[in-house]
Amino acid sequence: MTGTRRRQVVWWLRGAALVAFLVYLPGYFSSRQGGLVEVERWLNHPVLLLGTAVALAMASAVAQFEFRTRWAQIGCAAVLSPLLVVGAAVGALAYFFGGDGRLVDRKPDPDRSDRVLSITDIAFSIDPVYRVELVSGTGWSARHWSLGTWGDEEGFLRADWSGPGEITVTLEHETRVFTVDKGGTLGEPSVTPRPRRSL
Repeated sequence: MTGTRRRQVVWWLRGAALVAFLVYLPGYFSSRQGGLVEVERWLNHPVLLLGTAVALAMASAVAQFEFRTRWAQIGCAAVLSPLLVVGAAVGALAYFFGGDGRLVDRKPDPDRSDRVLSITDIAFSIDPVYRVELVSGTGWSARHWSLGTWGDEEGFLRADWSGPGEITVTLEHETRVFTVDKGGTLGEPSVTPRPRRSL
């Protein structure tokens, strides 16, 4: 490979790595409070996209070196090929099987069909971990707000619409009441301790 051709390959690899990183950024920002649901679902895949960016950056660094002998070229290919295959396999598995968890319950607002309370079990083990979210809007304009994530040991009991624009999350030792404004934005909770049961 000539020096000019090698430089072109290096810059193509670096450009592709930058594209993968830039594609991931909207997904990352959409995973935060008030982020777009569909953008997060399609682009918030750090293992796949950031892994691709790192692999391409490493390949561009290796491509800069000039391997003059055939054995040096074979050795480089023997080292890089398994890394690329394993990285691609891990990224594909993370994309297809690293979903958003198992939906436990979905409760539309009785007064507004465009607001939904979702409860998802996001645990990787037998013990459940519940993520409670409010989704406001529909389609590509839908946004989400997290009410919290609680493990089974933290005593999560339920989450319900308790009134117009009001959500109550009941835990074993406290109750959290969230208000939803007219624009669909979630406010800070009002926390009330629950009386402990006597044995």
